[in-house]
Amino acid sequence: MYIVMIAPECAPVAKVGGLGDVVFGLSRELEIRGNSVEIILPKYDCMRYQEIYGLQITMKDLWVPWYEGSVHCTVYFGFVHGRKCFFIEPHSQQNLFNRGVYYGHNDDDERFAFFSKASLEFMLKSGKHPDVIHCHDWQTALVPVMLYEIYEKAGMTHPRVCLTLHNVAHQGLTREHILRATGLNRPAHFYTQDRLQDPRNPGMLNLLKGGIVYSNFVTTVSPRYAWELLNTDQHQGLSRTFHTHRSKLGGVLNGLDYDVWNPETDGRLPKPYSAAKIGDKYESKRALRNRFWLQDVYKPIVCFVGRLDYQKGVPLITHAIHYCLSHGCQFVLLGTSPDAKIGQHFWDLKRRYNDNPDCHIELSFSEDLAHLIYAGSDMIIVPSLFEPCGLTQLIGLRYGTVPIVRATGGLADTVFDANYAHRPYHERNGYVFNDFNNAGIESALLRAIGMWYNYPQHFRELMLNGMNYDFSWNHPGQDYLNIYEYIREK
Repeated sequence: MYIVMIAPECAPVAKVGGLGDVVFGLSRELEIRGNSVEIILPKYDCMRYQEIYGLQITMKDLWVPWYEGSVHCTVYFGFVHGRKCFFIEPHSQQNLFNRGVYYGHNDDDERFAFFSKASLEFMLKSGKHPDVIHCHDWQTALVPVMLYEIYEKAGMTHPRVCLTLHNVAHQGLTREHILRATGLNRPAHFYTQDRLQDPRNPGMLNLLKGGIVYSNFVTTVSPRYAWELLNTDQHQGLSRTFHTHRSKLGGVLNGLDYDVWNPETDGRLPKPYSAAKIGDKYESKRALRNRFWLQDVYKPIVCFVGRLDYQKGVPLITHAIHYCLSHGCQFVLLGTSPDAKIGQHFWDLKRRYNDNPDCHIELSFSEDLAHLIYAGSDMIIVPSLFEPCGLTQLIGLRYGTVPIVRATGGLADTVFDANYAHRPYHERNGYVFNDFNNAGIESALLRAIGMWYNYPQHFRELMLNGMNYDFSWNHPGQDYLNIYEYIREK
């Protein structure tokens, strides 16, 4: 099968979050299974160009219709760790992708609408007719709209479109100028509830909603998240749209890149380890203590690794630090915050615990440190308010670091409570709590810390259970192929 991914990110060349990991990991798994996969990306000035092999111009003069004229583009081709990638560089006065950042500008709607238009124009001009175009999040959600409203009439009748929703909190709200810019025009046609009109603000267009309406299939990054979009307030205003199109909505759990996250081959660890040699994990625990000047005592290390924002459960992370330190644990945190107020909160915490021999708060991000913290800790907390999939708990499981999570989204699909899960004991792998409050996370921490101290053999079994799960791209790769086959036949 011939598949084209159109995405705003692809790890490791252009990565902000989990979306980039998904595009790379899924593409590689599909190729391993004998499919032809190409990825189309914007050519950002801030990409990690050292991760691209053989970057060269593949189309010098791509003219993309835009408003009443056209924008001249150059298209580059290169390999990103074996993946075939095309990079579109527009030469416009707006300087669309030379901003030093991937996202965060007031004209992001125009920037990514243009990228979506340019991707389709490039495919049309170069004669690419894939079986499936796979789009990701609001940034590329206009692709199916333009494909079926414009490019199908120009001869692109073959492709079917799958849209993956990584986080419905971001929807790409815009106005009528995007219709004029892309050539969709006809505002009366699109400003309707069954097309692109935003349900909460009728004067706005909702790009993500358009992608849901026009795609042949829509996936979320976990089965639980798909259920939550239909049955809870996680829909972010799109309840009617999800219910109208529920027959083409399904959840596929993200995979984890086991080439990158593998304690048996991880060169960032002082000593590799496996489920068969779990004792060697404690070399990482010793190294972690040395790295952060923590005292070497008989205590579990609890950690948090990730972005510090309200979605990730800032109040509960804060409470967990205090609770763990007063209940016989050490605590390590690695993360940064996009929010200045939250960032200041954690700087205050860092100063408060600066001389505490059982706590270290590292307000930065380092890939090397992340690997050491995952390997050296005994438990990892993921107390998210909502979590479409989540990768940190999957990494924790892979490294024998027992996750303590809130029952939401992909966390509920992957972590099964040691005491209360409706599963046999050998399938239980962590601790789960329901309520987004201090009492909720305390209930899970109390049980986890109690087992670590009082039943060390049972805690070790929990660690090994987690390590024995397969959360690689193997299963989701097949799930996506099944979806592609399904929409090809429609």
